[in-house]
Amino acid sequence: MNTEHAGSCLCGEVRYTITGSFDRFYLCHCSHCRKDTGSAHAANLFASSAKLIWLSGERSITSFQLPGTRHARSFCAICGSALPFVNGQMTVVPAGSLDTEFANLPDGNIFTGSRAAWDHDLHAAKNHDSFPA
Repeated sequence: MNTEHAGSCLCGEVRYTITGSFDRFYLCHCSHCRKDTGSAHAANLFASSAKLIWLSGERSITSFQLPGTRHARSFCAICGSALPFVNGQMTVVPAGSLDTEFANLPDGNIFTGSRAAWDHDLHAAKNHDSFPA
């Protein structure tokens, strides 16, 4: 099923659409993705045949390839938000960069062998609707 999704960076400088279907949705716990996001994992959608179109701000996109690895990322040079990138035949879309609703559950967690020591039983942590007082 072909779908179209819109996305952008936090400051709104970069906007894009992606048309096609996503093959996989993974939460990656590798040390590189944790360093990229400053969080427990990266949440990335993978598409082998989708078409990525930049609508605005393409000149503000910076890309980084970690030497000696397949790890790469693109981001807005103004606000630092993660943005889609093409890695070989695969388009990688940070799920959090989508502006349109995407309600699919992740297909799984990957590289859990290098998961952060504090990344366990997170469902047991207290939930707050806003910043706690």
